[in-house]
Amino acid sequence: MGKIEATPIQTEDELAFVVFCIENLALRHGTDGASVYAAINDRSRILHSYIVPGYDFLHTQDKDYILEDIEDVMREQGVSL
Repeated sequence: MGKIEATPIQTEDELAFVVFCIENLALRHGTDGASVYAAINDRSRILHSYIVPGYDFLHTQDKDYILEDIEDVMREQGVSL
């Protein structure tokens, strides 16, 4: 299995979107942003292999769709909050 490329955050809009995702997942799960960040960045590569590369599509969706989509990826990868 090949190495998954990490897509860096390149714009302020992408950064704002990442913060939006982290903070809204934290609210939805009754936890803090640091715990969500650890789950999607430290314990997995969801942040830079899914959220950032998916920005162009994801940021056009409504909040519930975005959060449910990220939660689906987390479940598929065995990542919990």
